[in-house]
This record gives sequence, structure tokens and C-alpha cells, in this order.
Amino acid sequence: MNNEDNKAGNAGNNQGVQNDNGIAGDNTIKNPDNWTTGAEPMTGAQSSYLNTLASEAGESIDEELTKAEASKKIEELQHKTGRGLQQGKE
Repeated sequence: MNNEDNKAGNAGNNQGVQNDNGIAGDNTIKNPDNWTTGAEPMTGAQSSYLNTLASEAGESIDEELTKAEASKKIEELQHKTGRGLQQGKE
């Protein structure tokens, strides 16, 4: 099987699959509420990015957020600041 055949075969694997965010065919994006590690403390990368976004938004961040809470706050602040949003996903 060549690469094109493999891509075509894999493309059909997710058809009809709907994830927690309601996006059909994409199982890589999951609702933070359903993460198995969501209750763990936020990562250093999340903390750093949150502090950048919060500074731009004129907000402060609770340094005790969980991974799931931090992910939700990042998304909220991205919408507020316009930073990090992909075109067409706003």
C-alpha cells in the first residue's frame, strides 16, 4: 500500500465519530472535563502562556488551577485577546 492509499484508508477511520466538542471525525480534541489527568496541577507551559494572556487581558491568574481549568482559561483568554486563535475557529 502506498502513502496515498494509506492516507485514504486512515481518512475513513474517523468518519462518523463525534468527540466531546462535537467535531465529527476529529478524535484528537477532547473536552478538558474528560481528561484523565485534568485534576493534576497545570503544567509549566500552561502557567507561562496563561500569564502572558492574562497580562494582555488585564487579568490575574490563580496559580493553583488544574490542567483542565487552565486549558479552559487559556481558551477564554484567547477569545478575549484574539491571541492564538486559528482563522475560522473563532
